Amino acid sequence: MPAIQVENLSKVYRTTQKEAGVRGSIKALFRPHYVDKVAVDGISFKIEQGETVGFIGVNGAGKSTTIKMLTGILAPTNDSISVLGRDPHRQRVANAREIGVVFGQRTQLWWDLALIESLNTIAKIYEVPKVRYKQLLDQFSETLELNELLNVPIRNMSLGQKMRAELAATLLHEPTIVYLDEPTIGLDLVVKERIREFIKKQNRERGTLVFLTTHDLGDIEEVCRRVLVIDSGKLIYDGPLSTIKDRFGKYRTINFETAQAVNGLKLPDGTEIESKETRKLSLRFDRTQISASQVAASVMNQIEVVDFSLTEPDLSSIVKQIYNGALKEEVELANG
Repeated sequence: MPAIQVENLSKVYRTTQKEAGVRGSIKALFRPHYVDKVAVDGISFKIEQGETVGFIGVNGAGKSTTIKMLTGILAPTNDSISVLGRDPHRQRVANAREIGVVFGQRTQLWWDLALIESLNTIAKIYEVPKVRYKQLLDQFSETLELNELLNVPIRNMSLGQKMRAELAATLLHEPTIVYLDEPTIGLDLVVKERIREFIKKQNRERGTLVFLTTHDLGDIEEVCRRVLVIDSGKLIYDGPLSTIKDRFGKYRTINFETAQAVNGLKLPDGTEIESKETRKLSLRFDRTQISASQVAASVMNQIEVVDFSLTEPDLSSIVKQIYNGALKEEVELANG
């Protein structure tokens, strides 16, 4: 049985609209006009234990609403949803014991307490055995570099320090599933890398299911093997990250450093100049029409090349294509 199973999951928010002024307020009181806003629109997916899944979409696409329904914070409007065999909203307490959640903009730690006091309290809430708690505390202190922070109040920590503390608190009861909502927002590259490695280690060593939503596509590339793409509340892609890269990353760039000035080159089909300097040339080519070796051979047959390198497409450029409708067009064509 999948760890997470969702069928036709929807969330509709009902709001009241009223006309301006006193008359509008009175009218709204006796004859309110309701407007429904669909945040999540009938999405379905299954996730097995031990998977690392990235959940991406633009602001307002329905990412956070979906996570709140999976964690039991929100009740779905229409659904068949199961997390570890439970209804997460109706069985919130049992569900909470099996999951961990990190919201990048919120904290579960006590603001004025030292980190160690917060961790001690969380361990007692989840009834973590003392011996196991000591083992986990030592592990997290080493991998997340928390030793110097244990006696520091949360309010005195930097953003990066808080996020490392949040991860330790979230994983202290060894949850089966971890939901991460923007876990590296606002962090510098060094801290981001440390957090990414820690998340991968938990998945690798403990088989923790990781469900990650973020605008930092570096997180997705480093941590996740599968991607769900949501747009306007609808799931428009569910599959391997590598498939998205192959489907939308067909253009590559090959960079040349030449011995003499670059002039009068004849380019093969499927190739165009991306940039050109006196002794430098960057060519963009369609890998479905021509290979990198063919492009390199064509240039080398015409001019002496000192060095060259191949640049692969990054996930950021690919996701821009998806957001601009490329994936929707493919889905519509496939469905006739």
